[in-house]
Amino acid sequence: MQTRTLFVFITSNLMDYLKPVVVKHEADQNVGGELCGSLAKEDVIKQLAKFYQRPEIQGALYESGLDSHIFHETYLSFRKYCLDSKSLPPDLHITLSDIIAGASHVDNLVPYFLSHAKKAFPHLECIEDLKKISDLRVPASWYAEARRLSRKVIFHAGPTNSGKTFQALDSYLKSKSGVYCGPLKLLAAEVFKKTNDRGVPCDLVTGEERKFANLDQTPASHVACTVEMVSVNTPYDVAVIDEIQMLKDTARGWAWTRALLGIVANEIHLCGEIAAADLVKEILLSSGEEMELRTYKRLTELVVETSSLNSLENIQEGDCVVCFNKQDIFSACQQIQALGIECAVIYGSLPPGTKLSQAQKFNDPNHPCKVLVATDAIGMGLNLNIRRVIFNSLIKPSVNEKGEKEIELITPSQALQIAGRAGRFGTQFSTGYVTTMKADDLEVLKELLAKSPEPLQQAGLHPTAEQIELYAYHLPNASLSNLIDIFVHLSTLDDSLYFMCNIDDFKFLADMIQHIPLPLRARYVFCCAPINRKAPLVCSMFLKYARQYSRNEPLTVEWVNRQIGWPVSVPKTMAELVHLESVFDVLDLYLWLSYRFQDLFPDPVAIREMQSQLDEAIQQGVTDISQNRVLTYSSSSNQHNVNSDEDCF
Repeated sequence: MQTRTLFVFITSNLMDYLKPVVVKHEADQNVGGELCGSLAKEDVIKQLAKFYQRPEIQGALYESGLDSHIFHETYLSFRKYCLDSKSLPPDLHITLSDIIAGASHVDNLVPYFLSHAKKAFPHLECIEDLKKISDLRVPASWYAEARRLSRKVIFHAGPTNSGKTFQALDSYLKSKSGVYCGPLKLLAAEVFKKTNDRGVPCDLVTGEERKFANLDQTPASHVACTVEMVSVNTPYDVAVIDEIQMLKDTARGWAWTRALLGIVANEIHLCGEIAAADLVKEILLSSGEEMELRTYKRLTELVVETSSLNSLENIQEGDCVVCFNKQDIFSACQQIQALGIECAVIYGSLPPGTKLSQAQKFNDPNHPCKVLVATDAIGMGLNLNIRRVIFNSLIKPSVNEKGEKEIELITPSQALQIAGRAGRFGTQFSTGYVTTMKADDLEVLKELLAKSPEPLQQAGLHPTAEQIELYAYHLPNASLSNLIDIFVHLSTLDDSLYFMCNIDDFKFLADMIQHIPLPLRARYVFCCAPINRKAPLVCSMFLKYARQYSRNEPLTVEWVNRQIGWPVSVPKTMAELVHLESVFDVLDLYLWLSYRFQDLFPDPVAIREMQSQLDEAIQQGVTDISQNRVLTYSSSSNQHNVNSDEDCF
């Protein structure tokens, strides 16, 4: 098994957290100078340069935790210390004098250099303990309860509309106790409803709420939850982990890895793309478990049309136009409405109630709405009776690791996921069709759909609160952001199976509230909040929530109303619509925090009522804007890309 130390990229952020502490000596007189004379600065510089340039020295110090960056920063600090000090410690002064005189070798500076490094970088003093804490090579060992079971793991692999999830849920519904883990609140809510409709008591657990099936508020035998919220301590008969291929997700992949390795269940059913099968098999082998693979074929035919749509005038009943930004969505809606055709709208940042309302309007055979305009938010989480998927474009905006906007061709996996929503089994559209808006894109789409998704190589991991608390014990003066950086810097992974999930959002929030006095565990929880850091209103309210919490002042519904300017009105422009979506996210954040800090977030019921009213206003606004009653674009709305994963946990 190959292992390696995972080093973060040497960025400005890394430079910030690894800046050395200023080291001062305690000598009050120049004893060394009295014994062997003063040192010429040019001679000191020359010998320190020789020391720095010797690869043998850097190699030896690497074993003590000094990588190339820390070695360089320590050298700069040590040189400044030697040159600026009026009186060095006697032993260092004498050693330098002997080296300059040729009576000693430059390697004899190593113990002084290392001692200086440990003072400048405090984590080096306890680096062995820190390395043990951040040893992530065998994450299966973190879940003792799961390891005590002989778990049966079944992987249901197949494309969209293949019935794989139906088969897994059948075992879940027949079990004495079970848990369903989904990627979206909408999916968890759908399974919650279906399970209770079948007469099986089922609770709903998401990041923002818990609904009990039993009137006495006692836990039911079954639970439908978002994957981040699944318990790894509660025993179940059957567990279902949906969309298992998302363990590759750079932000949320850790949650699927945790569920896969940690759920305490006799039987575990995984649903997802065949591309994840080999990786899952290898991960399970590392925990001493085997996997049974069941493959499924699509239940309905999917036909790639021979010609593109070319114009929205050729739109037909049951069509879904897929766009990747909000401006294109509403532009397409207005053109379709101008043809006298009513259309529904679905994109990632819409509230769940609005999405469901739009989906029901489109699915209802008695409703005049026969066309849907959506983003890849339709890829999972909603049951839609789509006859044909039309790609308005094959280019999707994204943000790279530097936070820069990029335009990229969608992947074969994304193309298959979206196109596969056409032709739903058991509806009037038994055959699905797919095409593009532009003729030039059609051949590219055919190539994408002909490819199989690349096999997954790694699953995500993330530092736990317990691990960070242990780091804080050793480094009590470090900020949470610094603790995370040092953890990632020192962590050791089996990189044939795992990668460290992106921690930029976590660090962004940690830096934002660093000046606010909070207990470490509370600070960690706040920084795990699922917010869109590109939404100024949400970030501002996150800061206010943390400040109120630190003052031990309850965040009442009246307080929230004053902050967001409640009540609100139906949005008339895109800018107003984006603002109300942010307000909804602010209320969602309140509910997320109320689940974890019940005493200081005491009004979740009133906040949910506000969300219900806000949902109605947004629904009306979407209808008005899509029908081109009023539309004003602003710079903020133009820049707002639509994400499909905002309705996560």
